[in-house]
Amino acid sequence: MSHDYAIELKAMPSLLSLYRKILFGRKPGWNQQPLPNIYVQASNVVLSQDKISQYAAVCSFEYDGMTLPPTYLYVWAFRLHAMIFTHKAVTFPLLGMLHLKNSISVLRPVRADETLIVQCELTTSRTTDAGLEFDLVSKVFVGEELVWQALSTYLYRIESAGRRARPPKASEMVWENVQQWRLTDDLGRRYAKASGDYNLIHLHPLLSKRFGFERVLAHGMWSKARVMSQLMTFVGDRPFQVDVEFKLPVFMPSEVTFAFESIENGKRFEMRDVKGRRPHLQGSITYL
Repeated sequence: MSHDYAIELKAMPSLLSLYRKILFGRKPGWNQQPLPNIYVQASNVVLSQDKISQYAAVCSFEYDGMTLPPTYLYVWAFRLHAMIFTHKAVTFPLLGMLHLKNSISVLRPVRADETLIVQCELTTSRTTDAGLEFDLVSKVFVGEELVWQALSTYLYRIESAGRRARPPKASEMVWENVQQWRLTDDLGRRYAKASGDYNLIHLHPLLSKRFGFERVLAHGMWSKARVMSQLMTFVGDRPFQVDVEFKLPVFMPSEVTFAFESIENGKRFEMRDVKGRRPHLQGSITYL
């Protein structure tokens, strides 16, 4: 497949340097045109045991020093997402975007000592009532073997006079055997240290207020990872796909609730507010 832009990296980029571009760069705004196809690849990616251990701890995975937590490779894919966000052909800023949905397929367990090829591609975009939606497809290879892939859907919001978004509702799943989790105010900083994702809205209340949020927000992909840490006992080593939709933001410090139920060939789950009324995250696992 041909690409409008193709970038081959000799090394993984630093998110800190990319965030400097995001924060201090000037972009005029969306030019009302469909987004181009942008492809980025980094080869010979070697992982750090210390960072994996930090990530596993902050997301509550049981890490054996060998098999990666299934959401960990998103940490590396997101670096390539940020490369695309800062590309000259993307004319609007990252700070106006929301992560709407994320799907991860683990085709086999990936070992921490394997050398990886990480690819990311901005594939499609479309206009909705809320703004411009677009998809990024990420893939991880060991040699020529595809071992992990993800689809992330983002939204660049466009204000529309008279349009008011309805608050999301919890699903009708049976809300039993509910777990309650306490999110401390340093969670965003600990996740940032483990993942390298130092987005300011996750780090300090003064910084998050600057961007219109009353308190610090938890990373959406932390929420997905935290959920997966509770469900790995059902997955084991078999291939699976986990799909989530991000609903309401999770503020810190706070308490959230979590529950799941069995469905055909998998599980479905939700993270809700402490009263169990409003969803922060909804999703499902299916075995491949």
